[in-house]
Amino acid sequence: MSLIVTGTVALDNLKTPAGEKRGLLGGSASHFSMSASLFTKVSIAANVGKDFPKKYWNFLKTKGIDISSVIVYEGETFQWDGEYKKENLNAAITHATVLGVLGQYKPVVSEAQKNIPNVFLGNIDPEVQDEFLSLMKLPRLVGLDSMNLWINIKKDALIKLIKKVDLFVANDKEAQDITGETNLIKAAKALAALGPKFVVVKKGEHGVLFYSKAFMCGFPAFPVEKVVDPTGAGDTFAGGLMGYLSKVKKINEKEIRKALIYATMCSSFNVEGFAMEKTAKLTLQDIENRKKIYAAFMKA
Repeated sequence: MSLIVTGTVALDNLKTPAGEKRGLLGGSASHFSMSASLFTKVSIAANVGKDFPKKYWNFLKTKGIDISSVIVYEGETFQWDGEYKKENLNAAITHATVLGVLGQYKPVVSEAQKNIPNVFLGNIDPEVQDEFLSLMKLPRLVGLDSMNLWINIKKDALIKLIKKVDLFVANDKEAQDITGETNLIKAAKALAALGPKFVVVKKGEHGVLFYSKAFMCGFPAFPVEKVVDPTGAGDTFAGGLMGYLSKVKKINEKEIRKALIYATMCSSFNVEGFAMEKTAKLTLQDIENRKKIYAAFMKA
């Protein structure tokens, strides 16, 4: 079954210990779609400015992603200028942010897209995410991601939205900040108490924790030897997770465990190159090959 994601389509300027790159395709919806499209048909709803490069339009189209609801506004595309230091590749340092047309975004989808059964609300203003969700008709599965900015300035709106979704994805710090719980299991339970059936807490290089009332599980990260650029790893993880769950007939413990492993493999490729250098070329066979290495790594 098909999947639609709203979020950002952006331009990134990145500096890491591996080098420096400018004008890269980035954004939560873009990274999400790279992995999600391995499993199902993906549509993006977002906005960009008139400066958005034609080569990126063409790239997204060649990936088979429906970008008919990526709307061009007068002005600049959202841009992020960030850096990762060698001593802590898990923490991004923001040097500059050009909000551009992102602050004007009003979600638009076609009548056909309103019937897409699987919906992911990628990282943008929770009020905009809520507005987007209101356009959809009886979705089967709704996932949500956010970030520390919205927790700090729009926590009430975010919590209101969390109550409406089936799956909430957060990193460890976000889960702690929303709930006030330092223990991640307690934080996951507190998030589930707000409404979502499924809670996923990403722990970066330490893996992932999943919680639902039916069961709880966790998986380690794939052992990546060299991290080049962590940007978009969380979005890529969410794309793999939602992409796999969108294609299965029934969402149960067996399929959730599989989805978490597929998502972990997808994000492990993401960090091995700048922006989408690795995920743009990724195939399901690449994922399956890495899953075999991962299974051997975890074997008791």
